[in-house]
Amino acid sequence: MADLATGVGKTFLMSSLIDYCATQGVRHVLVVTPGSVIQAKTLANFDQASTKFVAGADHEPFIITPENFRSASVSTALRDEEVLKVFVFNVHQLISPGRKNSRKVRETDENLGDALYDYLRKSDDLLVISDEHHIYHKDATAFSGAIRDLSPFALVGLTATPAESDLPKVVFQYTLGEAIADHHVKIPVIVYRKDGTKDEKTQLQDACTLLRQKETAYSEYCSATAGAPTVRPVLFVVAASIEHATEVGQLLAGPDFIGDERAVLEVTSESSDEALAALAAVESPNSAIRAIVSVNKLKEGWDVKNIGVIVALRRLASQSLTEQILGRGLRLPFGARTGVPMVDQVDLVAHDSYRQLLAQKDVLRERMHTTPKADEVDEQGAATTAGDLVVPDPSVPTEDAAPTEPPVVPGELVEPDGGLEPLTWTTEGESEAPEALFFIESEARRSEAAPSPLSRVAGAPQITFPRREARLTYAAFTLSDLPDGDAHAAGARFSAEVPTFLAKDALEAERDLMGEVAIVVAPQNNVEAQQVLTGIDTIREDLTSAILRQVTETKSERAAARRLTRAFLKGAGVIGATETAHWGEIRRQQAIHGMSDLIRAAHAQRKREMTYELVSVMLPVEPVLVDGAAKNAYNDVFVKGLQFVGWQRNVMPVAAFDAGSTEWAIAHLLDRDPDIKWWLRLYTNGPAFIPTVDGNYFPDFIALDAAGAHWVIEGKSDKNAHDADVMRKREAAENWARAVRDAEEYGDWHYVFATESHIKHAGSWAALKVVTDPE
Repeated sequence: MADLATGVGKTFLMSSLIDYCATQGVRHVLVVTPGSVIQAKTLANFDQASTKFVAGADHEPFIITPENFRSASVSTALRDEEVLKVFVFNVHQLISPGRKNSRKVRETDENLGDALYDYLRKSDDLLVISDEHHIYHKDATAFSGAIRDLSPFALVGLTATPAESDLPKVVFQYTLGEAIADHHVKIPVIVYRKDGTKDEKTQLQDACTLLRQKETAYSEYCSATAGAPTVRPVLFVVAASIEHATEVGQLLAGPDFIGDERAVLEVTSESSDEALAALAAVESPNSAIRAIVSVNKLKEGWDVKNIGVIVALRRLASQSLTEQILGRGLRLPFGARTGVPMVDQVDLVAHDSYRQLLAQKDVLRERMHTTPKADEVDEQGAATTAGDLVVPDPSVPTEDAAPTEPPVVPGELVEPDGGLEPLTWTTEGESEAPEALFFIESEARRSEAAPSPLSRVAGAPQITFPRREARLTYAAFTLSDLPDGDAHAAGARFSAEVPTFLAKDALEAERDLMGEVAIVVAPQNNVEAQQVLTGIDTIREDLTSAILRQVTETKSERAAARRLTRAFLKGAGVIGATETAHWGEIRRQQAIHGMSDLIRAAHAQRKREMTYELVSVMLPVEPVLVDGAAKNAYNDVFVKGLQFVGWQRNVMPVAAFDAGSTEWAIAHLLDRDPDIKWWLRLYTNGPAFIPTVDGNYFPDFIALDAAGAHWVIEGKSDKNAHDADVMRKREAAENWARAVRDAEEYGDWHYVFATESHIKHAGSWAALKVVTDPE
């Protein structure tokens, strides 16, 4: 039996097991399911037209069910020894001969010439897989009898909550705690009220509030993540009975809850085919379902990824029931953790039994090997005890708990209960301080429009800015960089042979005082071993090859490798090229490693150099938040740092400036000049900058003229125009402009450095270019 946490892939394990056994020659597999929901889900796993299809198998199975096993095509498949046959049956069709479907399974079929049950019993390679194996525990005797009667070569049970009696049969266990720690499932969050409120209406209202928060979080994640599928979270409610489910469904359909009866789906044993079809499509982005109310029908086998909130209106003090119901919401909606807590968590609203659930938190980490005893419940069915577990009280802080409220800082405004606290102050010299009430916003402030995000103005282009980025790279390595002296010194280490020895240990027997014999190890003298000898010509070739394996082999590198080999061997005592000496194998291998280490060390110490490459940066950064009180560029006076709107040629609807005589003046010159099509204000710490030796330089503007040329513009006061740091930035920008033009990938880019005097006397864009002599 495999004991796997809910939501980590029992379905994939089953499919893999079937495919593996088929590779080993198995052709008969019986999958036993506990009910119609799991049976339908299992069949969908083998249906290529279903969204639940598990792909990737090497063997395509022929699926046989109680509905199709009497057909001629099935009979043909059963007679074909090469076809992998997978039977998907309900457990009752095996253990209840009195049932109609079960009688059919045990009756002789005219196409097959035998009863299907007898056919399975005669198959000597029958593998039985029982899904949700813990459910069969109550029918253990009958189920075991039916399985023994079939005589399978193996029975594999899959479950997330094994019965206590089945624990010795578990061959692999992967707990829910491990799955959470490994990021394979969502993080369960228990939602409760410390005030003791636990009526159903409050729980459902809280759940709907949580659902709306999750809908927003899911939507924002989908919008911000390219390629993310559209997923809408739903609410899952566990009711106590069919009648109770109906009441809950009606309540959820009302105002202050889901608010739409078409968005609430009740799933019970009495549900219509239409309701079951809606349940099957609940993951579809087009599904109208926002809440599902069930009794016990969806406890196992219903595998969807978009359950965001769970409400348990029945007792959940049972460990297995808790994990099975919680398991409905554990699957990750986008296949992996997103880093967004509201998406990566499933909320379990259980106001009545949260203490019991908190006490069971360690069960997630290490499953208890005893079945928890039944907990006491009150008249409403709420658990009143947690057995022998210590129950934490969330309302009482622990010794090391952090304060729940931050300390009050003198002079700091706080907002208790959503209101504004009055601020009391004392004026110097006053003995009694009057109390006064100040609000954060005055009446004038309240009348202002709220800031709003705005993007480019209509028709404005995006600008591709060629940002120059520095890359520290290694210089090209060549063997010519390595002098003979280094190779000679390296070879000197191998001027003598290296002997090798055989170690000898004697196993001696000794008796102790009691006469018992003990075996002891007695080291003996080592014996020198003989080595294979290699001629110096071969050694020379080995060393040269060791060098060339680490470089690009060219004519010059081959010559350099031979030079280094001669120097290396000279250091090792080989004087002439015609010498006929022989080396032992250890000396030979160590010399080859020594030469390889010499080349590697030289390669690692090669020089580093700075290179540059151009990277496309899309401008502007948008949207920007525009103040509702922004000033008008043509009707208000300049104020440093304020936003100004009302521009004619600005790519963005707003711009702010630090200097009136340069930046503000340049903006007006560009905005009025017919030779300028668009201009864009650049800001410090934005993505458009030019690297310098001191850091990054952020110019003031980019302008696009009528001829299609781009101009990077800097305005500077006369006083600072010749400062050393300003001149370094100007030089870097001029070099940048030349490099961009030479690249011939980004069009025509130039750099303009304009002082106050240039701007004041220019009067037009054409005149400004004349007086500044741009690069």
